[in-house]
Amino acid sequence: MLVLSNARLFLENLIKYGILVDPIQVISLFLKDPYSWPSLCLVIVANVFALAALHIEKRLAAGSLAERGGAVLHTLNLLTILCFPALVVLAVDSITPVGAVFSLSIHTILFLKLYSYKDVNRWCREGRQAKAAHAQAASRPQKANGDVSTSRVLYPANLTYKDLYYFLFAPTLCYELNFPRSPRIRKRFLLRRLFEMLFFIQLLVGLIQQWMVPTIQNSMKPFRDMDYSRIIERLLKLAVPNHLIWLIFFYWFFHSTLNVIAEVMQFGDREFYRDWWNSETVTYFWQNWNIPVHKWCLRHFYKPMIKRGVGKCTAQTAVFLASAFFHEYLVSVPLKMFRLWAFMGMMAQIPLAWIVGRFLQGNYGNAAVWISLIIGQPIAVLMYVHDYYVLNYEGSP
Repeated sequence: MLVLSNARLFLENLIKYGILVDPIQVISLFLKDPYSWPSLCLVIVANVFALAALHIEKRLAAGSLAERGGAVLHTLNLLTILCFPALVVLAVDSITPVGAVFSLSIHTILFLKLYSYKDVNRWCREGRQAKAAHAQAASRPQKANGDVSTSRVLYPANLTYKDLYYFLFAPTLCYELNFPRSPRIRKRFLLRRLFEMLFFIQLLVGLIQQWMVPTIQNSMKPFRDMDYSRIIERLLKLAVPNHLIWLIFFYWFFHSTLNVIAEVMQFGDREFYRDWWNSETVTYFWQNWNIPVHKWCLRHFYKPMIKRGVGKCTAQTAVFLASAFFHEYLVSVPLKMFRLWAFMGMMAQIPLAWIVGRFLQGNYGNAAVWISLIIGQPIAVLMYVHDYYVLNYEGSP
């Protein structure tokens, strides 16, 4: 029934709009001026911040820089990683929203990686290397595409360009002196994942152009007229393609793309997600749908706060605040607008998680999680697009 219902919707879309798929049009999403590539320039400039972090750590390891001075320099470097690209995006008119999202995503990932990089090296300097190595060995998979390599690197021998850039390209946000490694590259596995990457990215572009864009465009008039019945109808109509596209994107990125990167780099840890689709609570979903981010938050944010005596509820709220900030950073800056409702919408996950965990269990809790995903995302999409359309095409705030 689901297949037939969605097939009818897709056929109705083709009859009404014709074929709207245009792969060439995708280029315009990244480039407004063919002679100006600000997003690519921002990505290249990101190397400066990475090299700065490496040289700060080298001076700290050599003892030519005090810990307090190193902490100040690292803080300035990390703040610049977030502020500099945001200022460029806001100041340069030739950068497109999609190109801005791409470059800001790269800088956000770099921020998280370099934060972990400076923390782990500091732990090594504080004499906790043996404890960290024991914890790493205990949590490391026994097998990862074959036998794990046993060669080990000790601090400060890890402070090299090769080690830094391996970490920057590796599909993880948490730095280790010795990552689990695979002994070989599985060519068949790699070719399957590459085929999935190419196929699903084409499918995503086609579905967005053919299905989502017309629905969003037709939603602007009901929003202007505040026709609530039509708004709800458009929201429900958008929920189907939006959720399908989100699921495809999840598989494309977390399974296909990250596995391709890991296979090429012979990176052994392949736990990029867990069974989030079985989530019976919102908390379980957030802990399992994006394992690299969850591990980073747990290791560098949540546990340090707990060790300092902060309560669990306060620490969890702080993690949600940080998550809401980065989500809003990646959307509001490229669109050159800040919306408090979006930030508050992210924070609404806290009472939602409490309500679902307290009053709904089993299949009811799982249904509540899926409903929040299916309905919540298109609401955010429509409101963002409406605000962007009003600000840029109608000239009113």
